Amino acid sequence: MLKAAAELIRLTSRPSDPQMEAELSQQLLTNIATAYFIYFLATPEHPDWIPLPSLAFIVQPNPDDIYLRAPLRGDLTYRIVGERGTARVVTLGIKEGLVGTAEPPHPMLNFCDVDTLELEADGSFELLLSQERPLGHVGNWLYLDPRATTIQARFRFYDWAKERDGRLAIECLDSPVEKPVATRAEIAERLGATARYVERYARTWMDYQQGLRDRGMINTLEFTAFAELGGLDPKLAAAAVPQHYWSGIFELGADEALILETALPDPIRYWNVQLNDPLFNAVDYVNRQSSLNGSQARLDEDGLFRAVISAVDPGVPNWLDTAGFSHGTLIGRWFGCGEGPLPSLTKVPLAAVRDFLPKDTPVMAREDRAGVISARRRAAQMRRHW
Repeated sequence: MLKAAAELIRLTSRPSDPQMEAELSQQLLTNIATAYFIYFLATPEHPDWIPLPSLAFIVQPNPDDIYLRAPLRGDLTYRIVGERGTARVVTLGIKEGLVGTAEPPHPMLNFCDVDTLELEADGSFELLLSQERPLGHVGNWLYLDPRATTIQARFRFYDWAKERDGRLAIECLDSPVEKPVATRAEIAERLGATARYVERYARTWMDYQQGLRDRGMINTLEFTAFAELGGLDPKLAAAAVPQHYWSGIFELGADEALILETALPDPIRYWNVQLNDPLFNAVDYVNRQSSLNGSQARLDEDGLFRAVISAVDPGVPNWLDTAGFSHGTLIGRWFGCGEGPLPSLTKVPLAAVRDFLPKDTPVMAREDRAGVISARRRAAQMRRHW
């Protein structure tokens, strides 16, 4: 791990900073823990749901999502049974590879909004995955591409405190009931894959951020599909992935702020914005308001969403807390809509923030902010971590 840190630190924005080196070592330790789940918990023949990423594995998770992933083989048949829960959106995506397990791209081969399936009154359902629909099968079925290696479930929330994720089980119908003990050779292979994953995963997101810089996306935004969403074949997909990302680099002095301003698509099922640190880890979203979604955010009288990005609390409801990071990545999502607008970013003096906001923007007192963060912390802790 120390060797990987020494090599990767040169790719960061502050290669001579001891603090950055320490944070990178911490991230690599997280990657080791992540890799254990990926390579040792389950196999395509005996799959199980891996909670990645999550509150515990924080390399760029959406703060509003609970992710579950299970290994697959495209030549086998699987059955998923479960309950939808009360999350705002529940989706399933079939992919070839995961970021970090192989070199990009990692194409999305099929996609399913669970609400398009036949659900029982209590939200329960059963779904078959296979290359061909079984003869006579009239229930839920999803095409399984021969290249498939993983399936990802997302439970997406607006109200962290009240909405609940569902429950899922997956089994391979072509494998023996008993799961064999891993052989010495298999363990050795998985250990090697773990070592490669730790470095590759970190490098992938460092390269992504450097690409933003190379394109001049500093304090400005662009639409992006992300490499792992590339290669979607509309002939195979149950539906096109209805999500549009926008991202860019934020870069601020201690006495500066960014004003994010945007209209919202209409209609839209879900949207959010979040901050990531210089290593692409999600800025602590449990103890800080580093993200906002369509339920948490306040819209102005003209229907626009405006937020202030800064290290110091500007005393407005829609503050995005950088947690003291002078730079990092800003990511937003429009989900369940057609084309959405590209938000704007304006750098302003921190002391003059209110000159750039509507006159009726409420004042958020320090004690009120403490109450918001306390409620946020409680709600986050009630959600699934792993």
